[in-house]
Amino acid sequence: MQDSKEWLIDELKQVEEWEKDQNDLWFWEKLGRLPFKIIDKWTPSFIQNKIGVLVDELGQYVQTGGSYLSSTSKIPSYFPEMEVQTLEEVKKLPVLKMDNAAEKLTGNRKNLATIQGASTGIGGVFTLSIDIPLLLSLQLKTLQDIAICYGYDPNDKKERLFIIKCLQFVSADIVGKQSILAQLSMFDQQDDHAKREILSELQGWREVIYSYRDQFGWKKLFQMIPIAGLVFGAFINRSAINDIGEAGQMLFRKRRIIERLGNHTNNDIFPEN
Repeated sequence: MQDSKEWLIDELKQVEEWEKDQNDLWFWEKLGRLPFKIIDKWTPSFIQNKIGVLVDELGQYVQTGGSYLSSTSKIPSYFPEMEVQTLEEVKKLPVLKMDNAAEKLTGNRKNLATIQGASTGIGGVFTLSIDIPLLLSLQLKTLQDIAICYGYDPNDKKERLFIIKCLQFVSADIVGKQSILAQLSMFDQQDDHAKREILSELQGWREVIYSYRDQFGWKKLFQMIPIAGLVFGAFINRSAINDIGEAGQMLFRKRRIIERLGNHTNNDIFPEN
């Protein structure tokens, strides 16, 4: 059973409505950036050094995948009730099947993030330096695995760039979100101008990391309190994975729907539900 053209058009409208709704988050996002600008003055140097290491690791991720790279060998576990082994087989699945796999994956990762945030929140500021890279790793893994659920290969450097843009999107303010959505709308275009635009707007790995860190400013402030950080850490990390999972599902889903609609236009053949 495949997706009808009418269904795809309706689902695309829902994704576009979600994109519009993201514009309402700007106040809280800007508020979240303030405390870390103050905290920077007395943040222990070992945490600052950890941020520097993340910059290098993120750059390595885009180039080679590094230690963050997910494997497509997990595909069968994402679709346990179907005989799906490869990305090519995933690409042919109905979008709803892809949605179900991505939602289940995100739910599992939220549970893992909750445990991780609680365990690293016990020690306050001293375990915060451990929590930030662990959370970044979990977010990148989650986005990659969502990509796989929709038939995209994180081994492809182009897809890793898309994933970085998703990470930027979640951390961005309203202006940044609008810019990133415009870039992603051109992502699958083949002309050189679109490719240059996407690459030029990446603005370096350092800005990605610092905007990522700033997003958790006021939230991580509470996690720096020993013991109490357990509760805050569990909630913050679960929320972070929820946000990244939602964005990843919507943005990869939109690409797959547009591709399906494009195939319908080109071939004028589309199986009905």
